[in-house]
Amino acid sequence: MKMRLFTLFVLIVCLSLMSGTPGAVARGAEATASSPAAQEQSQHVRLVNHLGGSIGGVTVQGNYAFLGVGRRLVVLDVSDPAQPAVVGQSGLLLDSVRDIVAAGNYAYVAAAGAGLYIFNISNPAAPAWVGVCDTPGYAQGVAVAGSYAYVADFDQGLRVLDISNPAAPTEIGFYDTPGFAQGLAVAGTYAYVADEYKGLRVVDISNPAAPTEIGFYDTLWCAYAVAVAGNFAYVADRDKGLRVLNVSNPAAPNEIGFYDTPDPNEWAFDVVVRGGYAFLAYDRGGLRTLDVSNPAAPTLVGVYSGGYARKVAVAGNHAYVSSGGLHSVGLHIVDISNPAAPAGAGFYEPPLKDVRDIAIADNAAYVADFLEGMRVVDVSNPANATETGFYNIPGNATGVAVTGDKAYVTAWDSGLHILDISDPAAITELGFYKTPGLPRDVAVAGNFAYVADSNKGLRVIDVSDPAAPVEVGFYDPPAGQSISVAVVGAYAYLADINGLGGGGGLRIVDISNPAAPTQVGYHLTECNWATDVVVAGDYAYVAAGGCHLVILDISEPTNPTFTGMLYKSGLDHGVALDGSIAYLAGSYGLSVVDVSDPAAPKQVSFYPTTEVLERVAVSDGYVYAAAQVGGLFILQYLPHAIYLPMLARN
Repeated sequence: MKMRLFTLFVLIVCLSLMSGTPGAVARGAEATASSPAAQEQSQHVRLVNHLGGSIGGVTVQGNYAFLGVGRRLVVLDVSDPAQPAVVGQSGLLLDSVRDIVAAGNYAYVAAAGAGLYIFNISNPAAPAWVGVCDTPGYAQGVAVAGSYAYVADFDQGLRVLDISNPAAPTEIGFYDTPGFAQGLAVAGTYAYVADEYKGLRVVDISNPAAPTEIGFYDTLWCAYAVAVAGNFAYVADRDKGLRVLNVSNPAAPNEIGFYDTPDPNEWAFDVVVRGGYAFLAYDRGGLRTLDVSNPAAPTLVGVYSGGYARKVAVAGNHAYVSSGGLHSVGLHIVDISNPAAPAGAGFYEPPLKDVRDIAIADNAAYVADFLEGMRVVDVSNPANATETGFYNIPGNATGVAVTGDKAYVTAWDSGLHILDISDPAAITELGFYKTPGLPRDVAVAGNFAYVADSNKGLRVIDVSDPAAPVEVGFYDPPAGQSISVAVVGAYAYLADINGLGGGGGLRIVDISNPAAPTQVGYHLTECNWATDVVVAGDYAYVAAGGCHLVILDISEPTNPTFTGMLYKSGLDHGVALDGSIAYLAGSYGLSVVDVSDPAAPKQVSFYPTTEVLERVAVSDGYVYAAAQVGGLFILQYLPHAIYLPMLARN
């Protein structure tokens, strides 16, 4: 049986639906019976808000581009390509947008584990949700033809939905492909499914209720997307570039041409064919323009190198390219009037793209964005959180701490920055110190900032004069890389991941003399890995990667001892504590753990995400989770209510 991330999610959905009438339910400020967010299915944890994230899909109709930004449908006015402007956006969806098709007055949105959403876009300034079908898999791609929507549903293959009534899309047929359906194209009575490692599958959809595979071609690597023009299918085959297949006989497709580069780091993710040219989203290779007038010999004629190209749409003389990865997140508008010389015409950059750390203070969230420095978000009303300020730090922001009217931000390649945040709308830098390593986190106590400096251990910086911070001491461990730090009293607690010489675990460092920090205690975690730590009373709570949550008794700092551990699937990167509840930010979502008995921590709830959660913070009952290339989640744990689908709420 194929595996997928949302098995637990679907189980929760089923349990919720079996529960019958809602009874006593919790209500959120943003919850209405007519919004997609109103259908939140996760037991005990509700999604309050989600800001920013990566661009997961794009389509263009008239003067408007419709794109997925994190968990929202965003509408841009692109009548002036040089000045794309947001004119509208949807409410929250239950998962990230993966693909979008606009047809007439409707936009059809593939939203990963949440299925297919339908929005009325007759008023682009106010896209209105009208219907949803929660497909059984993980909706990656969508195509629309007539009264039917065809969904590439990852491990659940091809799903066929009747959309004649947009308010009630209904599955009427399916074909479970042998691989993982990533994308598709529909031409005539055939659906062409990019089935990842199982290549291209050709499915007869003349009877939508009983789609049947009639042919396939096993491409060299992983088919991610497909475009069909005439008798040819153009397959974006990830590591193996563009493969051109003759599908004049759908029962026996065969390869007749290809385009590839020798660089193993350039991957083909998406393709559009127009007017004798193929426009290929080629990851770090940018947008590639290929002459396919002779399909047997596709020829490179132009390159646009802005960002890591992931999705592409073409309308008129422009290509709309979404970029992702660790270096650029946004929508590039590219002039392709001369395919041999594609040129940048405009750019849209969403807020809060790659969040690595969060600090909460005075109704504000201070966010370290790996790509955009520090962003300030007003969370006085978490359901309507808005960005109020920012400071573009040189380098890649990794950690943040706030004390009083100052923020201390670590940046991977430029050290520690001290910012004046007395006016969030006009943040200024007071001073900085370039540490010798790659700083990942910071804690501040008194006149000192303590920086986890990767392979350079713990650096102690005197910040009594913010304009001239100076290092006064350091502790460089013999092995491992220090990526998180907490300071309590006379001790700094360093979370170390495994380095070249091993050494992953928790280090306890005596900082009573800041000029001579000294390790006094050490615990090697079972997984040789520690990514984050929080300290309360006699215990340290350690996010330990594959060992998840490790609880240590630190009542005697020189001898930290194992007390308890929670083991589960995935990797956990961040930890926060709120009384007897610990929150773990991990590769599959947010785990809620009861630690009232430190010797026997117990997971009591889980909120699944397709984004990798990096760090987590808690304030006033709200949980703030930083998502790597996925924006900022605001969640709430409701321990005393079964959080039923909000569709039933009034």
